[in-house]
Amino acid sequence: MRLLFGTAALAFASIAGCTVGPDFTPPQVDAPAGWSGTAENAGPARQFVSDAEADNAAWWKSFNDPELTSLIERARDANPTLRQAALRIEEARGQLKAVDARNLPTASFDNSYARTALSPNGALSLFNSGTGSQTAAQAATGGVPATLIPFALPPFDLFQTGFDASWEIDLFGRVRRSVESAGAQAQALVEDRNDALVSVYAEIARSYIQLRGTQRLIAITQDNIKSQVAAYNLTHAQAQGGETSNLDVETASAEVATTQAQLPMLRDDETHAINALSLLLGLEPGALQKELETVQPLPLTPPSIPIGLPADLARRRPDIRRAEAELHAATANIGVATADLYPRLTMSGSFGLQAIRFNKLGDWASKFYDFGPSLSIPVFNGTTYANISIQEVRQKESVLTYKTTVLNALHDVENAVSSYGAQQVRLRSLKLAAEANEHSRALAQQRYKAGLSSFLDVLDAERRLYASQTGVAQSEIAIETNLIAVYKALGGGWNESTDVSTDAVQPAAMH
Repeated sequence: MRLLFGTAALAFASIAGCTVGPDFTPPQVDAPAGWSGTAENAGPARQFVSDAEADNAAWWKSFNDPELTSLIERARDANPTLRQAALRIEEARGQLKAVDARNLPTASFDNSYARTALSPNGALSLFNSGTGSQTAAQAATGGVPATLIPFALPPFDLFQTGFDASWEIDLFGRVRRSVESAGAQAQALVEDRNDALVSVYAEIARSYIQLRGTQRLIAITQDNIKSQVAAYNLTHAQAQGGETSNLDVETASAEVATTQAQLPMLRDDETHAINALSLLLGLEPGALQKELETVQPLPLTPPSIPIGLPADLARRRPDIRRAEAELHAATANIGVATADLYPRLTMSGSFGLQAIRFNKLGDWASKFYDFGPSLSIPVFNGTTYANISIQEVRQKESVLTYKTTVLNALHDVENAVSSYGAQQVRLRSLKLAAEANEHSRALAQQRYKAGLSSFLDVLDAERRLYASQTGVAQSEIAIETNLIAVYKALGGGWNESTDVSTDAVQPAAMH
């Protein structure tokens, strides 16, 4: 018998390294060889981007704006979304440790005391011969033979102390696949945090650009109001001298009021942008008002942006890396489910001391022990097969999710690059139009003063100039916003950051 047990133990030990289920292989990225935006016939986008290796770890520094850099660096530890993501990572890592602990034996030190009284009508009654009439002694003790009466009386104490231990040997990789799945899920949450970093940094930059752009629009509007007020003063003076009619005066006054009406909404946009930045930094409304109300120009954009190759996105984009980790977890879960079809071997044992008197508990004669293996061999369980099918379907879903994520990423980059290049070309035309409209206004004012044209010509020239100047500013805002979209589409920013701090997060008070 011992030889048989030893042979079986050796056989199980030899297969203890076996792991059932499919092994995960990182998927191949189905991406084109290059971007259409960098091709020879790509159009306007080609002159502003290159397929050189992208280094967008700290892309915001390319704007050369210390304030923008400061806001982003402060957001890493202050943004609530990032801190929540960091806490989810800590939770997943704790779960991974809990799953990994299944590879280790479990042991406990148990101590117990019980006051026990055996029922004469319970197990002791089995010793009754059951034949003939009961003796008086038996009747007095509930039918228990006289030889057992000392064991039936009286109640007694039972003291016990000892160790219990058990260990499930991972024969077919159930625990190993569980650890593999938990590790992949933890990695998916890390990538989820990285994706949140990319989004938060891009949102901060976008809000900052909107703020500086709005301040630029406010300055343009104020300059036009000054020019229109000067035109009103001129027409008013000419009307008093009889050189023009009151119609020109009222028209000039209406134009001033119309332009002035733009300022409150622009101021409101400025306040919204500052509050948006405060929210992203986890601050109360208006907390950044004094810091950001000083007007600063729009940050500068680099002359060319290296965007790398399409195949590089799989390593740069956190959402693709997250989809790969989720696929890894789904593949490992097939192995976890498949392991339920195979035997489970558990080694268990206990050793301790037991006595009915406390002073005898330390005697070696009070020892007890048991140890040995238990082998559970599944015969049939329809739930197990159904669970395997479910995990296989989930893996197929994860494959499609991964492919869709890659495809969306490719489109994100192409669209962002196209918009960035098109807006750059558009800005050139808008600047030419603004220059021409500025000359046109000057000529219209000169002709009006000389009495060679009506005030309507001056009014039209001022409207065209204001519209073109506003168009230039809005195009510059769009260029920088599109540039941020390019950096975000490339997945830049997360690899510059260290772990988000959770030290300041305190649990809620219990009531």
